[in-house]
Amino acid sequence: MNEYILIGKIVQTHGIKGELRIRSNFEMKDRVFKKGFNLYIGEGHVKEVINTYRVHKDFDMVTLVGYDNINQVLNYLKMNVYVNKKDIDLKEDEYILEELIGFDVIEDGEILGKVSDIVYNGSNILLYIEADKNFYIPNNSHFIKKVNVKEKKVEVENAKGLIL
Repeated sequence: MNEYILIGKIVQTHGIKGELRIRSNFEMKDRVFKKGFNLYIGEGHVKEVINTYRVHKDFDMVTLVGYDNINQVLNYLKMNVYVNKKDIDLKEDEYILEELIGFDVIEDGEILGKVSDIVYNGSNILLYIEADKNFYIPNNSHFIKKVNVKEKKVEVENAKGLIL
């Protein structure tokens, strides 16, 4: 499994002191967006450390240790932001949504398909399932019964009715 988890994208700077505006749908923001946490930026996974964090409108705003000028951070614009999974300190029964990609989706012992993407459509998080007929399953307790990370399975209920 990939040790780096995509958590967002740097979409703009803010002000002249090197603050970065990040668009993120990451479900564990409270664990990663905090002072002293390591971020990895771009495809080269350049390690940076969060100096400050705040929320502004729909964006996560960070400054990085050692940067205090907009000109120092301009090269990070439009780059993806990652974290190292080991830094998140997941409990045994916790998982990150992106980990579900490739998992089998099973209802009543029948494999319905495989998770191929996670879609954030505003108010809902959907699992995109590739099968004979592709479909979406909302990521909520009405549909998702159990996730078994070790066996790479997502057990669902009421999902057959979502297949058109």
